[in-house]
Amino acid sequence: MDTAIAPPARPRTVHHPLPSGPQAAREARRSAARALDLHPGRCPQETACDILLIASELVTNAVRHAMPPYALTISLDRGRAGICVSDGSVSLPRRGDGHGPLATRGRGLQIVRALGADVFVSRSPRGKQVIAVISWPDG
Repeated sequence: MDTAIAPPARPRTVHHPLPSGPQAAREARRSAARALDLHPGRCPQETACDILLIASELVTNAVRHAMPPYALTISLDRGRAGICVSDGSVSLPRRGDGHGPLATRGRGLQIVRALGADVFVSRSPRGKQVIAVISWPDG
């Protein structure tokens, strides 16, 4: 009997430059939704909603605390997604004022982590990248 081994599925990656103003978060949600629509079945619906929120939070942080150019890259694989937001600032994220009960800012990365994502930051020649990786059981 012959055994065929299927090649591993390759992640589906979408890169989208974003506008430099407050409309960037809305555009990031739209781009993320399109990426998810292009690859239905890659993740559960609840996780897809989390991915949209993560993209929005990361882009909002970039617009508030960094400088253009902004871009969103989403990589979807079975059981895992990477959401990367790049910006033109080399300043790394700092812990905000989001710890007190009356805090109105500084909770973006807390929200991303509360959704179960691991967060990584790396400098690049043109700024930095903030990357959130979220995973789910691939059934």
